[in-house]
Amino acid sequence: MDIAVILGVVLGVVAVVGGMIAKGANVAVLVNPAAIIIIFVGTFASLLNSFPMKEVKKLPTLFGIIFKEQKLTEPKVIIQQMTDMAQQARREGLLSLEASIDKLEEPFLRNGIRLIVDGQGEDFVRELLEAEIAAMEERHRVGAQIFTSAGSYAPTLGVLGAVIGLIGALGNLNDVNKLGTMIAAAFVATLFGIFTGYVLWHPFATKLKRKSSEEVKLKTMMLEGILSIQVGSSPIQIREKMMIHLTQAERAALEKEGNV
Repeated sequence: MDIAVILGVVLGVVAVVGGMIAKGANVAVLVNPAAIIIIFVGTFASLLNSFPMKEVKKLPTLFGIIFKEQKLTEPKVIIQQMTDMAQQARREGLLSLEASIDKLEEPFLRNGIRLIVDGQGEDFVRELLEAEIAAMEERHRVGAQIFTSAGSYAPTLGVLGAVIGLIGALGNLNDVNKLGTMIAAAFVATLFGIFTGYVLWHPFATKLKRKSSEEVKLKTMMLEGILSIQVGSSPIQIREKMMIHLTQAERAALEKEGNV
């Protein structure tokens, strides 16, 4: 589980409930079926109107990605694998890597090494692997866009919910006590809309983009290493090329560990 997301959602709820209690508001007003229907069903309806069904169907998978801890191979492991294969290729030839292909856990790396062992041209390998990265980025972009859109629709639906609530309240002008309760309840939809938009949906989109960015960076490193092995670069050159994709802090940590 991604502890940061769980903690963020819980803290968001605590902030709203705690704020209401501090302000002396009745927390029980949050149990408002009409507001829940307007915001959650309305947001889902807006997504159906915005995206093809095949993309909306991916929502359960996207929630799984958001709440699940991303498990990517550590960059230092990839760099070590690439430098080891570069040494082997320079010493015994590219074909000697064939025996190592099935031992590679990363499908992208396995496919890239298989292509160069099969004797495919450098341009073909680059175009194919870059296209694979681009396709993955596009899939991730669409997933993030769904949550970005939901984050835009929800606050506006909150205004709609407030309007509907006020219409109901104005129909009870003769009962002053009931009128106050209904006006308060009318703004619950606005609260839900703003909360879900800016505490859930927009941040979820950002989380998906961050996870996508990490995966793209790792695959780009692999691509650089695969092509360098193909042209016969030295292990030191390959290591330096791959480390360009790391931050200064990550490079310093790797050099300190002395594993590469």
